[in-house]
Amino acid sequence: MSTPDALLSSDIIGNNANLFTSIYFTSKPSRFSTGYGPPVIWKHDPNLQALNQVREETAVSHLGIQFSAIGDDWLEASMPVDARTKQPAGILHGGATALLAETLGSVGSVLIVDWPRQQAVGIELNISHLRSVEQGQVTGRATAIRIGRRTHVWDIRVRDEADRLIAVARLTMAIL
Repeated sequence: MSTPDALLSSDIIGNNANLFTSIYFTSKPSRFSTGYGPPVIWKHDPNLQALNQVREETAVSHLGIQFSAIGDDWLEASMPVDARTKQPAGILHGGATALLAETLGSVGSVLIVDWPRQQAVGIELNISHLRSVEQGQVTGRATAIRIGRRTHVWDIRVRDEADRLIAVARLTMAIL
C-alpha cells in the first residue's frame, strides 16, 4: 500500500478510478499554515473513510488495521491483538507491528507526494519492540520527521490500550 497505484488498483475499486480519485485525492496546498501549531503537510485531503475502504482485500484488512485519526502532520491506525496478529507464544507478533508501522508511514507519504507524477516506496524500516501485548488493541501514530523532495522519514509510536509504549519505529520512504 505504499504507492498510489496500489491504492487505485482496479481490483480494489473497479472501473470507478476517476470517482475514487476525486474522493481520495482532493488537492490542497502543501504545507500551508493554519496559524495555529505546525504546518499542514498533506498535499491531498486525507479521508478516513476512503483510506479504510481502499485497504480491503490487502494484508492491512486481513490484520484488521483501521485508520482512525489524522492531524496536521500525523496519522493513526489501530490493530487488534487476536489470532491474526499473535505469534505462537500468545503475544503480538513483531511482524504485525512492523506491518502497522510501515502502513502508516507509506500512506502518509502517498498523501504528500505529487501523484501521479511521483510515487512513494519504503526503503528502510527499523523497529524496536519494547513491551509485549497479549490482548486488546494497539494504536500506531506516524509523525513526519522529515519531508524532503526525495525522501520522507516517519517516526511511528505504537501503544497499547493502557497508553503504554510497546514499539518505536522509523520508516524511510523514497520518493520516485
